[in-house]
Amino acid sequence: MAQVYVALGANLADPIGQLNRACQALLSLAEGDSLSVSPFYRSAPMGDVEQPDYVNAVAGFKSTLSPIDLLDALQAIENQQGRVRELRWGPRTLDLDLLLYDDQSIDIPRLIVPHYGMRERSFVLVPLSDIAPELILPDGTALQTLITASLKAELVLAEPQP
Repeated sequence: MAQVYVALGANLADPIGQLNRACQALLSLAEGDSLSVSPFYRSAPMGDVEQPDYVNAVAGFKSTLSPIDLLDALQAIENQQGRVRELRWGPRTLDLDLLLYDDQSIDIPRLIVPHYGMRERSFVLVPLSDIAPELILPDGTALQTLITASLKAELVLAEPQP
């Protein structure tokens, strides 16, 4: 059984509701009662596309799915919630990114783990730290060493999830 971490993000069609529905769907992928979810944060969008702010969180859970099967399951949840892939870094109903899969490093055409951009993204690092403060990345880096006061200052707590 693998410990996995998934980033959640949405900025269309009731983003907080989208994340709440995604968390419910993740329950079906989690073994037992292993699902934990960070608080929801608001963050500015990346890139040059004008769009609403995002609501982001990170979920952690234990899974028996292989990395590719988990990726497929995450993409199925995105699709069920109306995800359309039109524009890189564009607005979306739901984005689920597999951040970490145990302590594995994976680099295959469909999947790179640890997620390629997680080290620079406050909307990933801060919520990940909320649920796994002692986490050590596969390369031996302690998560806490990546989190600075400026990263924390970039985020604002969104409405609490139910």
